[in-house]
Amino acid sequence: MKHLSLFAAGLLAVAPVATVPAWATDFVAAQADTEYLAKDHLIGSKVHGAEGTIVGDVEDLIINDQNQVIGVVMGTGGYLGWAEKKVGVALGSLKFEEKDGTLFVSLPDLTKAALEGAPEFKRRKPPKTLFERAKEKVNEFSDKSKPQLEEAKQKAQEALDKAKEAAAPALEKAKEAVSGAIDSAKEAVDSATKPSEPAPATEPAPAPAPEAPPASEPAPAPSDQPAPANP
Repeated sequence: MKHLSLFAAGLLAVAPVATVPAWATDFVAAQADTEYLAKDHLIGSKVHGAEGTIVGDVEDLIINDQNQVIGVVMGTGGYLGWAEKKVGVALGSLKFEEKDGTLFVSLPDLTKAALEGAPEFKRRKPPKTLFERAKEKVNEFSDKSKPQLEEAKQKAQEALDKAKEAAAPALEKAKEAVSGAIDSAKEAVDSATKPSEPAPATEPAPAPAPEAPPASEPAPAPSDQPAPANP
C-alpha cells in the first residue's frame, strides 16, 4: 500500500466540496494510489491504546459544515454491540501507521482510566427523511379521523338496531306463517302415509221366509139338479 502515511494528512486537510453546476458534473472514474476510502481503511478499523491493546473500533466520521473530517466516533466496551459506549475522538488525537500493509490506528496517550472517564458521544438527531415525515402525516391523519370514525360506527350501530326493531313484527309473522305451513305439510304427509283402517264387518241380512202356497179354491157344492143328459 503506497503513500499510506498521507492518509491522516488527507483527512485533516479535506477541502470543502465546491458546488459544481449540474451540466458540468465531474465524475471520478477510479481510485488513485494516494486516495483512500474511509470504509476500506478507517471505518471498522481497530483502535489501539497506549498499552497496545484494542480499546475500540471506528464506527463513523464526524464532518463539519465545511465538509471536513474533524473526528471519529469510536465504539468501546460491550459484547457484540451490547452495552457499548460511543466515544467521540478528535482526528488529531489519532495516529495512523502502516503495518504489514494495513492501516494501524492508535491513540498513543489513551489509558484505560481515561477511556472509562470519557464522556459518551451525543449524536444530534438527524433531520427526518421524507418517509418519516410521510409516516408522521399518516399517523396524524389517523389520530384526527379516529373520533369521526367512532361516531360513524356508533350511528351505523344505532341505525342497525332501529332496523332490527322495525323488522321484528314482520319477522315474527313470517315465522308463524312458516311454522303453520310446516305443520300443515306434516299433517298431510302423516295422512298420506298412515295405513287405512278396514271397514267394519256388516251382519248378513236374514234370509226371507218361504212364501205359503196359495189356498186351493173350494170345490163347488153338488147341485140337486140332475146333470143334463147327453143327446
